[in-house]
Amino acid sequence: MSPPVLALVPPSGPGIPPQTMLLGLPLARRTVLAAPRAGFSRVVVAGADAALAAALDGAGAELVAAAPPDAVRLPWNVVAHAKDLRALADGAPEAGVPVTGPADVPRAEKHLLRSLIKDEEGFMSRHLDRSISLAVSRRLANTAVTPNQMTYVAVLIGLVGAPFFLSSRPSVQVVGGILFLLHSIIDGCDGELARLKFQESRWGGVLDFWGDNVVHVAVFAAMGMGLALQLGQAWPAWCGVAAVVATIASAYTVYRRTMTGPKEGPLYTSVATHSDTLLSRLTDAVSRRDFIYLVLIMSIFGVADWFVISSAIMIPVYFLALLVIAWNDRRVARSAA
Repeated sequence: MSPPVLALVPPSGPGIPPQTMLLGLPLARRTVLAAPRAGFSRVVVAGADAALAAALDGAGAELVAAAPPDAVRLPWNVVAHAKDLRALADGAPEAGVPVTGPADVPRAEKHLLRSLIKDEEGFMSRHLDRSISLAVSRRLANTAVTPNQMTYVAVLIGLVGAPFFLSSRPSVQVVGGILFLLHSIIDGCDGELARLKFQESRWGGVLDFWGDNVVHVAVFAAMGMGLALQLGQAWPAWCGVAAVVATIASAYTVYRRTMTGPKEGPLYTSVATHSDTLLSRLTDAVSRRDFIYLVLIMSIFGVADWFVISSAIMIPVYFLALLVIAWNDRRVARSAA
């Protein structure tokens, strides 16, 4: 069976112009760019005027007088993301949010923004972080701010916050905890903007991945040194070294295994590449950034630097789990070959 064809057609009733800007892109252009990700082989646009043709320039749409009879039809005033279009390709009678006037725009924007929440996110990230980052991204979508610029901003915030963990004073550590959490929240904006504006890139994914790990290294190093200064002993500094080395080793392992080969879609979604096991699911779960809320709570009591002790134990264990998963993936790959 050949891949389906998507036809954008004029709505039967009232609708806003298809070239209306919606979160940084003309409405119809957004649908055209999302269609290939939903499995459509072609996108045709029926009855386009000069304004719509200009809005679709370079998007890969074919302008036709009438939609092909076997095409999947979608009124061009319906806001639909890739999952909606995939449902249409699978035979769903309708999907997306029709926009008949300006009053429908906020609902359509919310529909698109909610599609950016990933299934594999942690509890706090999904229910709190995203509510803030999506609100920021919603306001930045119509600006010239790029996803990579937001990555740099997030990394800078995290690096500024790290030195606050050198102190044992709660008031100082709380500032570090807030900046660490703010880094995590703002870090979600780069991917949101990239997906909203179809500006995903391999370099952007790599930059985001290593930027996060640079911040984590700085935070763990500051915690180890801060606790060593507080206690006047060297062993907390060695805990910091262990956490830093294990973080770098883990990041490099994940990078080499999941982010260097040619593939479409997100660069990194799971530590496993060939098999889904209980260990890989647990390892994916603990790699989420909900631990930052624990750091913030500990900072209120001036004991955030003690987090480096558990990090010196758990991150090496995480690295060992990555090695086991890598061995299992190679075994599964050899068996399949």
